[in-house]
Amino acid sequence: MPLTFLQKRAAQAIINVFETGTPGGDYAMVTLLPGDSGHLTYGRAQTTLGSGNLHLLIKAYCEAANAALSSQLSRYLRRLEDIDLALDHDFEFRSLLTQAGADPVMQEVQDAFFDRLYWTPAEVAAGSLGIGDPLALAVVYDGKVHGSWIRIRDRVNERHGRPAIIGQRGWVHRYVAERRAWLAGHSNHLLRRTVYRMDAFSSLMDNNNWSLALPFSVRGQQINQHVLGVPPVRVTAEDTQQRTLRLTTPAMTGPDVEALERALAERGWAINIDGVFDDGTKRCVTQFQDEVGLVADGIAGPATLSALDLA
Repeated sequence: MPLTFLQKRAAQAIINVFETGTPGGDYAMVTLLPGDSGHLTYGRAQTTLGSGNLHLLIKAYCEAANAALSSQLSRYLRRLEDIDLALDHDFEFRSLLTQAGADPVMQEVQDAFFDRLYWTPAEVAAGSLGIGDPLALAVVYDGKVHGSWIRIRDRVNERHGRPAIIGQRGWVHRYVAERRAWLAGHSNHLLRRTVYRMDAFSSLMDNNNWSLALPFSVRGQQINQHVLGVPPVRVTAEDTQQRTLRLTTPAMTGPDVEALERALAERGWAINIDGVFDDGTKRCVTQFQDEVGLVADGIAGPATLSALDLA
C-alpha cells in the first residue's frame, strides 16, 4: 500500500535529522567537511557539489518563476556544471546559497528536487524488491540520500537472499546490519561515525515501529520538534565514481557511460555501446526520460540513473 502523507513525512523527517539535525530539514544549510568526497553540500537533504547534483538543484531554482536570487546564482551554473571544487571556498557563493534557503521558491524547488532525485527512486527500488513498510521505505530512502544503496542492496541479496526468500522485514534487518558493518569498516573516518544512522533504524525495528507511528525519537529527538541533542555527521557516502553524465566537449567517456548505454539498449533503445556520451546517447537519454516522466533534459543524473537501476 502507498504510504500516507504523514508516513512519508515521518520517513523523510528521519533522514532530515541525520542530514541537518532537525526533522523539518534546513533548506539553507551549507556544509564543508574536510575529507568528504562530496565536497560542498547544501540544502534539506545535503546535495553535493562533487556529485553534480548541486548543479542540477541550482539550475532548477534559477529556472523557477520568481526565484529571488536567480540572477546572482545563475552566474555560477557553468562552474557548478564543471564541478569546480574552488567553489568549496567561494564565500560569496556560499552566502548566496544561505540567503536562497530562506526563499520560499527555493524551499519548494528543494522539496520537488529531493523527491525526484531520492524519494521517488526509493519508492521504485523498494517496490522492485517487494518491500513496502514505511520504515523499510525510510531505510531505502536513506540509502539513496546517503549514497551507495546499490552496493549494499546487492551485498544483502548475494549473502542472504532477496526479500521474497527471507521475508521483507528479515531483509531490511540484514540490510541495516550489512550497511552498519560497511560504514564501521570504511576507510573514511567520517563515514565510520555515521553508523548512528543504522543504529537509529535498529532502534525503530526493535520497537516494532514498522508503520512509523508517531511520536517516536531519532537520535534523542522526537520527530516534529526542533531541538537535536547530538550534532549530526553530514558526510556523504556517495560513490565518488558516479558522475552526472551529459553531453560535453570533449565527450565524456568511460565504463559508467557504457553502463548507461547498455541499460538503455536493454530497454529497447537503438544505441551504439562504445562508452562515449555523444549526441546519440543524449537523444536516447532524453527519450527515456520523457517516456518515464522525468525531466527530459538529456542529463543522466541520479533520478535517471536510478530509473535505469544504475544508482
